[in-house]
Amino acid sequence: MSIQARRRVARRAVTIVTATVAAGAVAPLSAAVPAEAAGFRKADTGARILSHRWLNKGKTAFDFDVSSPSLGAVQRVRVLVPKGWKSRSNRSWPTVYAYHGGRDNFTSWTRPRNTDLPALARKWGVMVVMPEGANGSYTNWYNNGRGGTPKWEDFHLREVRQLVERNFHAGGARATMGISSGAQGACTYPGRAPGMFRYAACFSGVLSMSSPGIPALLMYTNSGNNQNPFAIWGIPWIHKANWDAHDPIALLPRMRGTRFYISSGTTGKPGPFDPPNMKPWDIGLISERAIGMTAKEFAARARVLGIPVQTHIYGNGRHSWPYWKREMHTAWPSMMKALGAKRVR
Repeated sequence: MSIQARRRVARRAVTIVTATVAAGAVAPLSAAVPAEAAGFRKADTGARILSHRWLNKGKTAFDFDVSSPSLGAVQRVRVLVPKGWKSRSNRSWPTVYAYHGGRDNFTSWTRPRNTDLPALARKWGVMVVMPEGANGSYTNWYNNGRGGTPKWEDFHLREVRQLVERNFHAGGARATMGISSGAQGACTYPGRAPGMFRYAACFSGVLSMSSPGIPALLMYTNSGNNQNPFAIWGIPWIHKANWDAHDPIALLPRMRGTRFYISSGTTGKPGPFDPPNMKPWDIGLISERAIGMTAKEFAARARVLGIPVQTHIYGNGRHSWPYWKREMHTAWPSMMKALGAKRVR
């Protein structure tokens, strides 16, 4: 085939794909649609959608790839869409941003062994956006004061948010929820961007970074991720100002417009979802006890400041998904109320 013939075929293919998208059709299962065909709008940073693909025949969920200047990399985002969602629509939907824990990825909230979030969200007129967070600790890294990549906060709060709002009809009524390090992010972001989130649900997250033993716990955890733990927020006793600037409890005065749901275990003992003969030195038990103390401190401080907070400090229980699934179901109705989301049939 000649070069001219190849070009004619390529032009015809682009025309067909563009017409299909414009008509409201969607990509076949597992087939990626190039961003150029869909005409996606960029984020203010220049972040752009490279492609997107539906994940099931029911077209209730899709992934999209982002070329992110804030990260200097391509990362993926998963989206659950509500009933009635259409690519060509004049309306938007309340949106929940769900953040995963450390040593995990953007798929964690949709694994059946973890949660039933897709089925739960489908009962409501709400979108759920689950961006990759890697082991980035939900912050723009300090990097010894130099800044630079990775900028996970900018990726989540600017790039992902703008891309889903400009291209997929995510609305301005926003909530955030997370587990473990994702819970720390969910309860930090409302203070880093006041007014952005109406509601934050934080399940087993460190909510007071300066509490006794917590800096050491965070350094230990992050060093296990094959990264320099001091690159994230700096050295605790030297770069305290930067630690405080990302500490949920220190940010509480900036979060008066957000309602909170806080939950954690506190005893370091097995709970109803754990084998009763678990060893007391299990890291999931030890870490939950330390995290639980920060949840209690955060909740007490929020009440002093008059910030609405609902708590479930449940005592026994390991740092694990069965408890987080239960807490998600408990927090969900008040989250939906805060967003103004309605049940659908």
